[in-house]
Parts: sequence; C-alpha cells; structure tokens
Amino acid sequence: MGYTIDTLFFREGYDGGGVYEHSGGVFELNPTLFDRISLRSGSEEVIAVLEAKSHHIKDIYINNDSRVLVVEAPEKPGNIGALLRTAAAAGWDAVIITNPKTDLYHPQIIRNSMGGIFSIPIAIDNSEDVISFLEKNAFNISATALDQQAKHYKRVKYQRPLALVFGTEDKGLNSKWLKKAHQIIKIPVKFPIDSLNLSVSAGILMYHCGNQ
Repeated sequence: MGYTIDTLFFREGYDGGGVYEHSGGVFELNPTLFDRISLRSGSEEVIAVLEAKSHHIKDIYINNDSRVLVVEAPEKPGNIGALLRTAAAAGWDAVIITNPKTDLYHPQIIRNSMGGIFSIPIAIDNSEDVISFLEKNAFNISATALDQQAKHYKRVKYQRPLALVFGTEDKGLNSKWLKKAHQIIKIPVKFPIDSLNLSVSAGILMYHCGNQ
C-alpha cells in the first residue's frame, strides 16, 4: 500500500513471476545464501527491499463509517505484528500507534503481520495529537480498561466512526484516554487469570464490533 520497491532478490530457480519487470536492482541468489537472509527459510522465493514511508495521521483517509484501532505504547514486536494482521483481516480501516516503543519495521513485526503491515493504513503519533484528531473527526472512542466504570463488551453499542483503544498489558491505558472515552469496556476473565494477551483482546473486540 503505497510502498516503492528499491531492490528485489529471488531464489535461484524461481521462474521470474514478474521480477524482471522491476526497474530497480534485481539479483538472483543461490538457495543457501537466500535462506541465510530470509526469516522463513525454504518457504519464500522473493525478498523485496522497500523504501520506508512516513506514517502521518493526517494521511489516513477516514469517513463517518470508519473503524480504527488505536494502540498506546506497544512494545512487543510479535503483538504489534499480530494486531496489524488481525486488523487487516477483519477489514478495519486503519491502525494508529501512539507513543511507540518499537520500530514499525522490526523484522518480527513484518513477519508476524503476514502482509498486514503493507495492506492497512498505519499512523504513528503521540497520544495527545491522536486524541485531538479523533475528537476533530467526531470519533466515538471506546477505551478498554479493567476499570470500575468499564462495561462488558457485549453490553454496549459501538457507534461509527469508531476508535477502539488499547493500552499495554502491564500498565493499561493512560488516564487521559479514559477521560476522553465515550465508553470504557472490558473483556471479563476468570480467576486466576487477570488479563488477556493484547493481540487476542483486540482480535475479539475487532470482530465483535464488525458484527454490529
């Protein structure tokens, strides 16, 4: 989605599949060398080097029917990749990451997203500017938190445009989000479990909201 290919590498014996049409650098590698630079040895045939692009929130296209996933200060690359994969699979319109602690192009994020990183709009900004953007565009903010005010996720309505907001697994959401939220929701868990994995929780709610 909007990426420019700089260089292509393909495994020796690959039939081409259009790589020769690329105007940039194209290199054939023997299988041993190709597997050394590939994260998934034996399963890939082509590796692309792309030009990184900016992820300004103003560049995200939104309308009155939009649904965006907002994640504050995510750190674990595996979780971030899984979030992007699920958001893309569930048909959400964008993912907004606030106060990130991990480079978006971390290899594990790219790997775990299974292409999601390239197929869904992504914005990166600080929480204050994201809140301002959401309010300016009349988003209904549903914040997730284990809070006394939180309601069961099945007992609320999700009005669009919708922003579904998650915090970290250890600290949760910053209080500024809870003050701005139109509703606070939770997924109940049974003792002795006190929380769910971030990507699992987001997946449950993204699909639940999509069915309303």
